[in-house]
Amino acid sequence: MARVWRCSGLRWSADGPVLVWEGGRRTALPWGKRVAFAVGERSVRTCVGARGHTCPLGAVVSARSTGARCEECARLDRAHSVAADTVADDPRPYRVYLAWFGPGTVKVGITGVARGPARLLEQGAVCFSWLGTGPLMAARRTEALLSAALRVPDRIPYADKRAVRAVLLDTEGERAAELAELHDRAGALPGWPESLAREPFRPVDHVRVFGLAGASAVSGEVSELVAGGAVSGELVAAAGPDLHLRVVPAGGERADVVVLDTRLLGGWGLVPGGGRAFDLPVRHPKGTKGTKGVGGARGDGEGAGVQDGLF
Repeated sequence: MARVWRCSGLRWSADGPVLVWEGGRRTALPWGKRVAFAVGERSVRTCVGARGHTCPLGAVVSARSTGARCEECARLDRAHSVAADTVADDPRPYRVYLAWFGPGTVKVGITGVARGPARLLEQGAVCFSWLGTGPLMAARRTEALLSAALRVPDRIPYADKRAVRAVLLDTEGERAAELAELHDRAGALPGWPESLAREPFRPVDHVRVFGLAGASAVSGEVSELVAGGAVSGELVAAAGPDLHLRVVPAGGERADVVVLDTRLLGGWGLVPGGGRAFDLPVRHPKGTKGTKGVGGARGDGEGAGVQDGLF
């Protein structure tokens, strides 16, 4: 019987994206890697729990949920989140940042200094710059000030990030221009907390880190995993939790690039793909044609032999 793998999420290391599995095992994801696995035929998606604890109910969750948590576990997880504004006594220093995801799509946010740029990579920020560094409450007040004064949100739906990622500007300078203008306006605002040390505009561009330079256009995105479904594709880019995979579905005549949001993996029992073709529901933007989630086996021997990992 094949070992069942359970994904704990996508992380970003100095060398690029890494999938983390229950038990701590990690799978590096360099460009060109073949990503291939299947969902167990009788697998049911269950809650992943919260704060390192197993869901006491073993609740079944929606296949389309990116959180993979039941209501109770989601509430517990958010109750201990800095982003939820429920932690006020954290002594660690924090940074305020501006992040650009594409034309007209900028947000303000905060992250722990110790995390470096990891939070920006996890969010899929194409370009960002620090604004200031200081205590948590000062960072929060600055985030609220800038959000209101500059009319930029502190959250952006991930569907919006994907949409603007498809129309990125050509050069780093062009991508940073909107961010630079907002950074200047932010610096001119009164009311910054005295305990927050301001930082100059130094844009950091992630297009090459994400593998998006010259990347093929995306034809669609996986809408959900299903029991018995399979993934098989070549990794061509990644941003935030998204993997851009070049796939050829069963019976397909050409390859398409589809986005797999790795947050959809949580809670499923995954097994080696065994040479199967891509076979999952795909949602296509208006006006595009591409991969259909048609099942079947390729029979090309992919995945043959003994695997020491999922793929």
